[in-house]
Amino acid sequence: MKRLWGIFVAVLPLGAHMVSMSSGELKIEGDRAHYELRMPMYEVAHVRDPGTTLLEQVRFKGAGGWAQRSNAACQQEKETYVCTADYRFPGPVEMLQAECTLAKVTVPNHVHLLHAIRSDKTDQAVFDLSYTSAELWFRPPTAFEMFARAFSAGFMRAAGGLAPLLFLASLALAARSRRELAALIAAFLVAEAAACALAPRFPIPLSPRFIEAAAALTVAYLAFEIALLPDSKFRWLVVGVLGLFHGAYFSTFLAQSGYRFPVFFGGVAVAELLLVGVFAAIFGALLRVSWMRRATPVAASLLLATGIVWFFLRLRV
Repeated sequence: MKRLWGIFVAVLPLGAHMVSMSSGELKIEGDRAHYELRMPMYEVAHVRDPGTTLLEQVRFKGAGGWAQRSNAACQQEKETYVCTADYRFPGPVEMLQAECTLAKVTVPNHVHLLHAIRSDKTDQAVFDLSYTSAELWFRPPTAFEMFARAFSAGFMRAAGGLAPLLFLASLALAARSRRELAALIAAFLVAEAAACALAPRFPIPLSPRFIEAAAALTVAYLAFEIALLPDSKFRWLVVGVLGLFHGAYFSTFLAQSGYRFPVFFGGVAVAELLLVGVFAAIFGALLRVSWMRRATPVAASLLLATGIVWFFLRLRV
């Protein structure tokens, strides 16, 4: 029992936000710039002394040197924490280098979307724990660059967080045969794509807290199916419904990034197919051992407990 409790405690860090995102806008005029950072208040709860810490994680370089920050200020605006600052470069900016380490002070899967504007030209960059620096050239990106950016962004959003990994592992555990695994994956991807494409058209946008709480329940319910309904004949339908909530998460990123849906979701699908394949291979090897087959309900019960705890944590935070 102590060992099982230890496993449960180990998976509690999966409570890290599934939807962890901030945005920034940098307006450049000659050798000066004004930056505005916007972050949901529920993310700021993870940051010590956010009034100074957040802006220290974002730096800009241009015209041969780092920009000097001044007039920094932060304040709460309803459900958003807003920080602003002015920057001065050594000279007029032609190419901008940006560094962002917000993921180190918020949560590991945090994503920051930077939009930079210089005269009538714009460029953007996406930062996370793996990509902390970028160059912005203020020129129209090539078709290949646009494809690579959108595809890699989708791939990283699907593979870069513990919460999506938890659900994909549950999906692989829920399959009782290769044929059923294919059906579950197909239902999940179709539902994700539908939600990702249609969610922005809803008149009332879904809040990040709602999406994350719903995602927690998807893990809990799928685990419930595995543990208590082992002979369910409509598991593919259940997975399809649950996939709608995961697609809503990707829709929030698409809405802010401006990436094209087909390419972005192509990256999501490739990442999820690869990960489910890895999990299925691991579980298949483990289940060949007779005593491991009896451990499946135990693993499902731990996933159920984790999903429920995660759900209530998100209601509070």
